[in-house]
Amino acid sequence: MTERTDILVIGGGLVGASLAIALDAAGLAATLVESAAPRREAPPRYSERNLALARATRNGLRELGVWTHAEASATPIRQIHVSRAGEFGSARLDAASAGVDALGWTMPARELGHALQQRLDACSGLRRLTPATVRSLQADDEGWRVRIEDAEGERTLHARLLVGADGTGSMVREALGIDTDTHDYEQTLFVCTVTPQRPLQGRAYERFSDDGPVALLPLKQDRAGLVLTVSADEAERVAALDDEAYVDFAQQRFGWRVGRLRQPGTRFAHPIRRVAARRIVGPRAVLVGNAAQTVHPIGAQGFNLGLRDALTLAECVIDASDPGDVDLLRAYAARRAPDREGVMAMSHGLVRLACLQQPLLAPLRSLGLLSSAFLPPLRDALQRHGMGFRGQPPRAVLERAP
Repeated sequence: MTERTDILVIGGGLVGASLAIALDAAGLAATLVESAAPRREAPPRYSERNLALARATRNGLRELGVWTHAEASATPIRQIHVSRAGEFGSARLDAASAGVDALGWTMPARELGHALQQRLDACSGLRRLTPATVRSLQADDEGWRVRIEDAEGERTLHARLLVGADGTGSMVREALGIDTDTHDYEQTLFVCTVTPQRPLQGRAYERFSDDGPVALLPLKQDRAGLVLTVSADEAERVAALDDEAYVDFAQQRFGWRVGRLRQPGTRFAHPIRRVAARRIVGPRAVLVGNAAQTVHPIGAQGFNLGLRDALTLAECVIDASDPGDVDLLRAYAARRAPDREGVMAMSHGLVRLACLQQPLLAPLRSLGLLSSAFLPPLRDALQRHGMGFRGQPPRAVLERAP
């Protein structure tokens, strides 16, 4: 027997879970398929993966009812300092000049995941299949027939709209026959937690160099998230460094603006590639989050962009008689294009312009950074985009009275 649902979301990560919550809040008949069982609250650790959430993202999570579960774990970013090693220019973005209390927030990914699970548990109409494995996807004239295996055995679901929120190696994207444009940056990202000698006090740092960007993000308890990029051919050597040698290496790359970096936590290494789907919609199907685009982590735009995918899609289908209508999906793709293409161009362009050894460009780079500090229209545009307000954002992320 085939079970029916209006919208089937494949993938229960941060973006897929957010979309499922938005669809449930809108009263839509939706099913969420999660490959792993939900993780309940785990004890905090000194070193763990952290997220940088743009202001628009905070707004969206607040509208979804997720922020109330996450806020206590969040650290506000009130200033961002951007510079390049060996050059005189720098830029400073400031929440006060933007008329807001914070440009963004940082928090452990574990805490956001737990907040999403708490909100999912409160959903009244959403159907969740977890842990479950998608065995096959087959399109027909009215939607998608999906064979799923879970603890109860195999079942077949039929959906009028199929949503791929299943990550960079998306099975849904493959079923749609959508090709990707892939760029290997030949870089590896190392992430860990450190304790700086001088607390960051709400200031985030992004420092560029010929070897790649280095970022320092404020965390709770005067800790900081250290994000350091090295070339791929250096990754094995850097991974083998002991803690003391690694801190010395990071200190050389970042500098001494916050004094000595201490107490490095566990390091996590991630090869960096950009994987962008050439289309984000297909017949009665749509891609969101990393299934649609996996971007360079510079500027920490991945989840922020994916959440705007999810919230825009929910907004588009809320009053639709047919959520898989071809014109509706085309309108969704057109609406997402400026934001999606702008973020991908920004992240790719920053890596090429700010992180490559091009001595002739040094004065122009410095002037560009200085201009962003002293030309209010340019500074304001940078702050707005950095906060996640680009193109036609979903209504859920727009500012509202507290």
